[in-house]
Amino acid sequence: MGARELLTASLTDTRSAELYRRALRVLPGGVNSPVRAMRSIGRDPVFVERAEGAELTDVDGNTYVDYVCSWGPLIHGHAFPPVLAAVAAAAEKGTTFGAPTAAEVELAELVAQRVPSVEMLRMTSSGTEASMSAIRLARAATGRDTLIKFAGAYHGHVDGLLAEAGSGLATQGIPASPGVPEAAAAATIVVPWNDREAITAAVEQHAPAAILAEPYPANMGLVPPEAGFLELLRELATDSGALLVFDEVISGFRVSTGGA
Repeated sequence: MGARELLTASLTDTRSAELYRRALRVLPGGVNSPVRAMRSIGRDPVFVERAEGAELTDVDGNTYVDYVCSWGPLIHGHAFPPVLAAVAAAAEKGTTFGAPTAAEVELAELVAQRVPSVEMLRMTSSGTEASMSAIRLARAATGRDTLIKFAGAYHGHVDGLLAEAGSGLATQGIPASPGVPEAAAAATIVVPWNDREAITAAVEQHAPAAILAEPYPANMGLVPPEAGFLELLRELATDSGALLVFDEVISGFRVSTGGA
C-alpha cells in the first residue's frame, strides 16, 4: 500500500473516525468548538486519549508533539506531577461548594500582587464571561454604548464583539456569525491593529465606553504591538474617558508573570 492509500485508510478506518461518526449524531459538527473540527487542515478530527509532557496520544496510539497546549494554559505541559498532586489534594477536600473559600481570596491576592494595574478581581468561568462583565462595567461607568475593538481580535462569543471589519479606517461592526442581530454588533467599531491614525480617529469620532485589545492578538497570527501602540491606547482612553480593556485570556501569565 502506498503512502497516499495508507493515509486515506488511516483517516477512515480508525477509532478516531468511529468516534467522529458517533459524535456527528449528538454534537453539532461532531465537536464542541468549531476549531476542533480540523476542517482548515483538510481532515477529520483526531480524538485524544491521553497526554504527557509535550506529547499527545490519540485513541489509535499515534503520538504528536503538542503545539496547542490546550490553547495556552498548559505552560508546564500535560500531566506535570506537581500540578497533578495539587489538583488531587484540592479534590480530596471537595470539588465544588457554591460558597466562598480561602483559596479564591489567596488567588486574588496573588494576581493583584503580580499585575500592577489590578486592584480588585471578579473571577469567571470563561473568557467570554470576562468580556461580558468588562463591557457591561464599562457601559455602566461611562454611560456610553459604543465599543472599539481591533480587526482579527477575538474576545469570546459575545454578540456585540462578534463583529468583523470592512473597508475604511473605522467600520461599523457587522455580525460575523449567523444568529447575531445586526443591532448587537452595530455599536462595535472595528479598526486595524497597530494603526495609530485609525484608532485615534475612531476614539475622537465615537467617544467609546471601552477600547478592547489583546496586547498580543492570537487569532490573527500573534502580531505584536508596535512600539508605543499600547501606551497610545492608554492615552486615548484616559483623554476620552473610556475604559481600556486588555484581554489577556491567552497572553496573561504566559508572556510574563505580570501579564503582557
